[in-house]
Amino acid sequence: MTKIKVAFSGARRSSSFFRAFQAHPETEVVALCDLHEETLAEAGKATGITQLFTVYERMLDQAKPDVVVVASPMHFHVAQSIAALQRDIHVLSEVTAAVSIDEARWLVQATKSSKAIYMMAENYIYMKPNVLVQAMAEAGLFGETYYAEGEYIHELSVLHHTAAGKPTWRYYWQVGVNGCTYPTHSLGPCLQWIKERPTRISCVGTGIWTDPEHAMEDTVLLLCKTESEKLIRVRVDMLSKRPHSMTNYTLQGTKGAYESPRRKGEGHWVWLEDYCKDPNEWVPLSDFEAEFLPEIWRNPPPEALSAGHGGGDYFEVMDFVDAIQGRKPVRIGIHEAMDMTLPGLVSQASIRRGGEWLAVPDSRKW
Repeated sequence: MTKIKVAFSGARRSSSFFRAFQAHPETEVVALCDLHEETLAEAGKATGITQLFTVYERMLDQAKPDVVVVASPMHFHVAQSIAALQRDIHVLSEVTAAVSIDEARWLVQATKSSKAIYMMAENYIYMKPNVLVQAMAEAGLFGETYYAEGEYIHELSVLHHTAAGKPTWRYYWQVGVNGCTYPTHSLGPCLQWIKERPTRISCVGTGIWTDPEHAMEDTVLLLCKTESEKLIRVRVDMLSKRPHSMTNYTLQGTKGAYESPRRKGEGHWVWLEDYCKDPNEWVPLSDFEAEFLPEIWRNPPPEALSAGHGGGDYFEVMDFVDAIQGRKPVRIGIHEAMDMTLPGLVSQASIRRGGEWLAVPDSRKW
C-alpha cells in the first residue's frame, strides 16, 4: 500500500503530531517547513527528515504531500490551509481556524472548491474525561443538557516574548487583541455535549490590571446562547498572575451534572439522578468507565498515552487519517471548526460595545 505523505508547517509545534503520524502504519512524514532556519534545522536533525523548507508553497509544490499539518502561528492558518486546499492537499489545521471573519469566509469557500478534506485539530475533545462525559451525555445520563462551562486559564507571559525580548506571535494575536481570542479549547468539549451551535454571544472583561501593554483584558467571559436558549460560558485568561490551571469544565442537565477538577490533585465528579441514591452525593466520574468509556480509551497504545494534550494529539490524527481513507466522517470539519472559532471572532466587536449581544454567522449558509 502506498503510504500517505505528510508535510508539516511549523516545526516547533509539530513534534507531538509527528510522533502520531510516525506511529500510524498508513502515513509517512516527508517534509518540514519553518520560517526560522535554526528551528527548522534542529527539527530536521531530531526527526531525520531531509526535505526542509522555509517557503511554504515551495514545500507543497516540490515535496508534493498528500497531507499538510498547519501547525504554524494562528495568523498563518487560513492562508496556508487555502494554499493546500487549492492544490487538493488535505489539511489538518491547528486552532483557531481563522483570525478574522473575512478569513473564515475565504476558508469556507476554499473547502467547498477543493477535493481535499479540511479538519481542525481541536485536541481537547479527545481527552479521556471529555470523551467519557460525551458518551454519558449521548446515553442520556444527564437528561437534556442545557448549560456548560469551559475555562482556559493559562498564564502565558513567558511565551509572549523570545529569550531576546522580542514579541512573539502570541503577543500580537492572543493577548494583543481584546476579546475571547482563544476559545476553541473551551468551546470544543462543550459543543460536543450541548449539541447546538452558538447563535448569539456577549463578551465582557475585567479591565486591564496585570499589564497595560496588552490589549486583552485580564479575564474575558464569553456567553454563548444556542437556538433553543441553552447557555455556554467560556472564560479565557492568559495574563493573570496565578498558578497554572489550564482547563475546567462543567455540564448541567435535567438529570445530572459534571464538574472537572480545578486544582492539581482534585478529581472529576458527577451527580446523576438515576444513579446516585443521595441527592447531595457526588461520585467519581471513573465509576462509569466500565460501562460507558469509548473503545479508543480502553486500551490506548503507548503513543496515545505519551501524546500531547492528554492523548488528544494522537487520537485526532487517527480520526483524520480515517476520514481521508473514507472510513469515518470528518470529526471537526469546516463547519464544526467555524462553530468553535466564530464566537471568539464576534466577541471582539461585542466587548468593544460593552457586552452587546451579537449574532454569530452560520457558515453553513455562506
